[in-house]
Order: sequence, then C-alpha cells, then structure tokens
Amino acid sequence: MLAAFHQGDMDRVLTLSETLPESETTLLLRALALRATGRPHEALPLLIRLTRLAPRTFEYWNNLGLVARESGDAETAAQALEHALKLAPQNADVHYNLGLLHLQQKNWLAARESLLEAVQLAPNFIEARLQAAHASHVCGDNVTEEAMLENAAAWPPQPAEQALTLASMLSTLGQQEIALHTLKQALLPENDTTQQLRGRIIAMRALLHERGNQLDQADAELTQLPLDNVSAQQPQLACATWLAHAAVAARRGDMQHAAELYERILAIADDADVHAQAAFGLAAARDKQARRDDAWQALQHAHATQLTIARTIVPELMAEDSEPLAMAKLCVNRIERDRWKPLKSPRAEQSPVFVVGFPRSGTTLLEQMLDAHPDFCAMDERGFIHELTERMNFAGQPYPSALANLTDVEADQLREVYAAMVHHVVPQLGTRRLVDKNPLNMLCLPMIVRLFPEARIILCLRHPCDVLLSCYMQPFRSPAFMVLCSSLERLAHSYVRALDHWFSQTEVFAPRVLEWRYESVVARFDEHVQQLGHFLDVDDAAPMARFAEHARSRGYISTPSYAQVTQSIHSRAVHRWHAYREMFEPVLPILRPVMARLGYSDV
Repeated sequence: MLAAFHQGDMDRVLTLSETLPESETTLLLRALALRATGRPHEALPLLIRLTRLAPRTFEYWNNLGLVARESGDAETAAQALEHALKLAPQNADVHYNLGLLHLQQKNWLAARESLLEAVQLAPNFIEARLQAAHASHVCGDNVTEEAMLENAAAWPPQPAEQALTLASMLSTLGQQEIALHTLKQALLPENDTTQQLRGRIIAMRALLHERGNQLDQADAELTQLPLDNVSAQQPQLACATWLAHAAVAARRGDMQHAAELYERILAIADDADVHAQAAFGLAAARDKQARRDDAWQALQHAHATQLTIARTIVPELMAEDSEPLAMAKLCVNRIERDRWKPLKSPRAEQSPVFVVGFPRSGTTLLEQMLDAHPDFCAMDERGFIHELTERMNFAGQPYPSALANLTDVEADQLREVYAAMVHHVVPQLGTRRLVDKNPLNMLCLPMIVRLFPEARIILCLRHPCDVLLSCYMQPFRSPAFMVLCSSLERLAHSYVRALDHWFSQTEVFAPRVLEWRYESVVARFDEHVQQLGHFLDVDDAAPMARFAEHARSRGYISTPSYAQVTQSIHSRAVHRWHAYREMFEPVLPILRPVMARLGYSDV
C-alpha cells in the first residue's frame, strides 16, 4: 500500500486496503487515497475513526479538518482544525488549512490572520503566501498583499485556479507582465474542468489588456472566446467571458451590447464581487446612454452588494455615524504646532511633489501630466505617507502628537523608510523628482510638512457634486470606501469632513500649495500648464500637455481613470451631476457651506 501510494496508484491502494486488517496505517492510506480520487465524503468517517484511535496525533486532526472542509462539513472542519492547533500550535500546515476554511466561508479577517501566521512559521510556503495575499487583498490591506507577493515572478507554475487569483492580484499592483506570465504557465487539470479554466484564463488575459489600454490585444484574445460558445450552465466561465466582452465593448463605445452582457451576468452570478462589478458596469453603460433612472437603479444595486462584502470586513463602520475616514479626526492645532522642535529638512527640489484632493477630483489627470515631463516620475497611487503614520503608532509614538518631539535621527529614519518603499516601486527614479499622488494624503498633512516642509503640494479641486457622483459610480476595492460611498449622504458628510480637515491644517501649517481646479484647467488648459510649470520651477512645461500620449504608452494605471486619462482634455465631465440633480437635492444643504468656501454654486 505504501509503495502504491508513493507511486500515485490510488486505485491499487484502495484495492489492497480491502484485503488488510484495519490499522492506523491502512485507515490513513485508504482515507488519503479516497480524497485523492475525489471521494472526500467516503474518507471522512475513516479519519474520524483515526482521531479516536490516536487522539494526540495532530496530523489526523489536520487531515480530518482538510477533508471535512472539502466535503462541505464546515462545523467538523473547524472543530478538527482547532483541535489540531492546540496539539501543534507551531505547525504551518494547520494554520494554512484553517485559513482555507475561513476563506471558503468568506470570513476574510480570520482567514488573513491564520494565513499570515502560516507564512510567519514557514516564510517559503508559497501556497500560504498566495492565499494570505488574497485575504489581504479582499480586506483592503494593500501593504500586506504586496509583501506576500514579493518575488511572485519567481514562483513555480500554479494550478489554474490559483493562477487566476494570483494574476488578478498582480494586476492590481501594476505588475501586468508578471500577471500575464502567471496565466501563461498555469497548470491545467486533466479533467472535465479543463476547458472552463482555459476559457477563464483567456477572459482574464483580455481584461488585463483592456486594463492596460491595449484594446487590439484584448480583441485578439476574445476571438478565442466567442459569445455563442458560452452557456449560462457554466456560470463561472460565462461570467468571466461576458465581463471581458462587456469591458471591451464599452471601451469601443458599444454601450448597448455592454449593458446586455452585464445584465446577463446579474441574472446568474452568485459571487458578490462579480455581481458588483457587473452592476457598476451596467450603471456606467446606462449613464452613457443617458438612461439615468436605469443607471441609478444599477448603482443602488451595486452598493447594496458591496455592503454585503464590507459588512464582514469592517463591521464597525456599518453604523450610520461611523467615520470611514479615520484620519480626518487627527489634527494638530496652532498651540501644538508651536511646540514642534525644529528639524533639519530637505529642500524643495529634494522633496516629493504631493498631489492630493478628495478622490475623483482630477488627481490622476494631474499625475499623468507630471509624469509626462522628463524631470518628474510618478509611482501610481501608493499609501506610503499613511504607512509612516502607522509605523509611528506601532513604535509607541502616537500620530500626530508625537511629531512634536521627533528628533533629527527619527525624522531621517522615517524619510529612509519612505525612500525605501519608493525605491521598491520606482528603482529608476534617479535625479527626477518624485510625484506622490494619493488623494487622501490630504488627511496626512502634519506628516508631510514635518518630513518635507518645503515640498510643493497640489490640491485638486472639482465641483463637489461632480466629485460625489463620480465616487458613487466607482467600484472602489477598499472596504472602508465601499462603506463611505454607499450613499450620497454618507459621501457628502465625508467630503465635508475631509475638506474641513484640510483647511484647518493648512491654516496651522501654511504649506506651499497650488489649487488645481478641474473646471478651470479644462477651460484654459495651456494657461494652467504654464502656471503649473511656474509653481514647480520648471522652465519648459510643454511636455506636460502631452499627457494623453504618455498615458497610452505607459500601459497600466491603477485608478478608475485609467481610460479617461488616455484621451485629450475635454469638458464632458464638467457639471455631469446636473443630469442627476433630483438625487442630489437631499444632500445639497450638507454641501453648500463647503461649496461656498470653494467658490462653487449649486446651479
């Protein structure tokens, strides 16, 4: 039996097991052979018997948990794995299997905790790293996700299902080529799921090309996946195919076809994330068709679906009076600022250029303009400044109060940490000035001015109602932003708090800020390009005007504006909210004070 098992001859193992007396070895081998031949339900009672014969052997409990999970018996799986964990708390496999159980139950926070523990115990446990990255991805923990996927390009080929998950995550991190390579070397099973998996891989390749603004390559992929070859009886393949065709159809301007495909997905999808993607896609298509009521109905459906995801990850934010933008509470007043010890600091030309503003205020457009200039280098949207605040808190230095007593050594250490994170993303920065575009860095102004007091900061502004509408129409991945954007009222309150925070902190610190107003830029583009160049001490600002060409050549852009910034400047997004005026009437009283301060009206 042992020889047959090690040779992979599971049928012979099962045949021999019927002729031998029952023992721990024969029970175990028969159970493992049954699992290997796709019969976990038959293996389950054998493993239960094993745990009774040898209750102190953690491997039996671990195997029982694994097989119970595969059999759909989550209760037995949880009990068995928890028992195995008590017997072997330092065993990575047990933590991994418990993490897989939590993933299956969509208990994302617990899954992340168990899987990260497995990685800590076994840093080279690739399967655990992949699944820990997946749990972190869903939880919106981008820093951990990226850490788990370090050196993923060197990982061995992955089974097709894992390869699809890995490629999707790599794509969101901007690693398109590695994602495509992962799909190319995916290991397909030799069973009746092969064709479905092959089709899903083709669909994902098409989406990766569309996301990288490579529409011809996306079209070429989809020729291998014709719509008339897909059946709703295979929902995973059907949804993947329809999503890819719909995304490309929308980019080609065929909104009716895209909408019909999204509606097909909504009719059969049982995965909340896929359901939300389709609902947001349908809303965008109906909006472009000027079918506003249909678009709004699809948006409400999309947000309701996203809230089912967020509820399991950030339950503390589900109360109506919760604050998704926690950083908005962390301010420094004038008295506290006066107590700050003086520090040595870098000059303006040695400091990053910070692009901030509430999301969907035009920050990506400005980032691409700056990145198009040979003197600047953008790094896509990164939360590195916020990460510094987290590191201070972790080190027992509460942010922002501990900024007052930072020493030169401590400030240099924080700058070095920041520089190391930047170097990891843009190792080729060289002498170019870094562009750190992250909208919500507007809530981290105390950290920015403490480390880079001479830095140029550009605040992107846009009519608050256009900002809110655009946010409401976006499928943000962060669970906190799923909650924040779940209603116009919640968005309006968060917008006001964010702007109030910004104004209070600029009054305290008086940083060097340029206001970059979207409507004015669209109306007088060349004038504002020159103004931008002057603010940044650039002699020739002309390359900034060629941002669309630059964005097309760049490929992957992480934000929802990845398609818009490949187009020349236009005014179609100005006063877009007017078409939804009826929906905005209830929130206009919330917004009017900040609108008046910014110089915007509600007409």
